[in-house]
Order: sequence, then structure tokens, then C-alpha cells
Amino acid sequence: MKALVTGGAGFLGSHLVDELLRCGHSVIVLDDLSGGTLENVPPGVGFVQGSITDHELVDSLASEHRFDVIFHFAAYAAEGLSHFIKRFNYNNNLIGSVNLINAAVNTGVKLFVFTSSIAVYGKAQLPMGESAQPVPDDSYGVAKLAVEQELRLSHEMWGLNYLILRPHNVYGERQNLGDPYRNVVGIFMNQIMQQLPMTAYGDGSQTRAFTYVGDVIPTIVAAVNIPQAHNEIFNIGADVPVSVKDLAYAVARAMAVEPQITYLPSRREVLHAYSDHSKARRLLGYAPKISLEEGLSRMAHWARDVGPRQGRPFSDIEVLKNLPEHWKRGLMPARVQS
Repeated sequence: MKALVTGGAGFLGSHLVDELLRCGHSVIVLDDLSGGTLENVPPGVGFVQGSITDHELVDSLASEHRFDVIFHFAAYAAEGLSHFIKRFNYNNNLIGSVNLINAAVNTGVKLFVFTSSIAVYGKAQLPMGESAQPVPDDSYGVAKLAVEQELRLSHEMWGLNYLILRPHNVYGERQNLGDPYRNVVGIFMNQIMQQLPMTAYGDGSQTRAFTYVGDVIPTIVAAVNIPQAHNEIFNIGADVPVSVKDLAYAVARAMAVEPQITYLPSRREVLHAYSDHSKARRLLGYAPKISLEEGLSRMAHWARDVGPRQGRPFSDIEVLKNLPEHWKRGLMPARVQS
């Protein structure tokens, strides 16, 4: 099949591209390189630098290549920060997605694969199941849920088939170590390599189930060829939740250092979030194999090879009220005082 992968130079997207190539598919990557790098794009892949918010570019790509499948992996997935960057969040995570949906409908794309998030659930009953009523607790989750609804409507209106996956807390090689707002495993490893203490919000008792990237990508690609998976929603990820504090200790072991943790003031977030994967096991044959310890060991080996990365604070905060003090560091003084 001929596939477009948005965000294909980033963490999840680049692993997806590798798997698609391994399966013999033809791939075009669209990425603005805001979070990914060209190093992540393998030879033999067509690369277009640009944004999904550029509807003219999206339309021309879709018209030129007539893709069979669009894998939409491009997103700015900073849940906590999304409260304070609503315009940026909705432009990138909702409007950009609508541009892709329009192009898919207009050019006869056979399947639209969308990586949503368990952020759509909010404070749902645990473990979060696909039948739960979504009530997002942050603007990122709102945007993801809106795209899910647009895909449902596009299927009903025009017959666009879709596959929605709700992965969660995925980590592994190629994660953006320099991003200070998302991907806690990468943040912890980067802090350790800079000889800084790991930082946790509140008392670190928040729980998540952390998912090794190699456990989810093959299932996503295989699901394309499972007709009963089309026009369905699937949670996909690890089953066993751990606290952020226990994760910090596990990361320290993987990096062979003594754990040092600085606890920051609590921020607004869902305290406990992990999901049920029985539907993915039943219909997709999903069967994760990599333990947290093994996955962290693999990522730690890679992180030590590439070394620490210096991240930059988000430069265009739209709302400063209630912004965690830790995130105000590095902002322009005029913005902080306004």
C-alpha cells in the first residue's frame, strides 16, 4: 500500500515508518521537524517538510500521491501544557487533523489511522474502557476527542473508513529527550544525564501504565489488514500501572545511578490513568511482551549513546494564569510579568 505518515520524523511516527518499510509498503513522510529530526527518517522514504496546518500543502500531497492509507501521528502531545496554549493546541491537533480528513475524503483514501489518546477519558472509571463516556480533563484530550468525532461523521457522510487507537505513555528509543513538557521517561533520563535531580509533581503518587514503543507499532500496522478493526476504537498499551515515584526509581536503576528526586508543587492533572486492552487483544491479537524494566534498559542504552539534549521552554504561552512556576523558567521576563 501507499501510505502517508504525518509526524514520521518524530518518535512514534519514525518507528511506524520502519515497520511499514519492513512490511514492504511505500511511504511518504510529512513532518515540520518541530519535534522530530531528519536522522529518524530512513533511506527510501519520501520526505516533505511542512505542517498539517498548511491545507494547501496537504491537499496537493494527497492529490499527487493518491494514498491508500493515512497514518496521522503528528501532534503536540503535552497534556498539562495544553491548558495554557489552547490556540496552538487546537490549530495543530484539531484543525490540522481536519485538513487531513478533508484531503482523505476528496482523494479516496481507503483508511485513516488516527493516534488518539487516553486523555479523552479524563477521570473515567479504572481501568478505562472504550465504552466509557469520554470527559477530557485537558485541552489536548478535547482536541483528540473532537477528531475522533469528525472521523465518525466522515465515515457516516462519505464512507471514509478509520481506525482510532488510544495509546498511552509510550516510551523508547528516539523519544525527544529535550522536551521539558512531555514524555516523563525521556525527561527523567535527560535530567540524569545532566546530573540533575528528577522532577515530579506533587508526591509522585500519580499512576500511569508505561508502554514500550516496540510493543505497539507492529499491532498498529497489522490492524490495517483486519477488516473487523475498521471504524473501531482501541486502547493499546501496557497493562500494569506504576506510580511516577516508582518510575523514577526504575529509571535510575536503568541508568545505573542513585535516584535523586525533587518534588514540585502539584499541577492540574488526572491522578490515575490506565486502560483496559481486552478489545485490542481480542480483535487485533495485541500481546505486549516487553517488561518495564527491559524497555527502560533498552531506552537507557540508546539515551547514553545520544547524550543529553537541551530543551527550550515553549515560547508562546497564551495564558499565564495558574501556569506552574516550574514552566515559567526561561520565558521572557515581559511575558512572565504580564
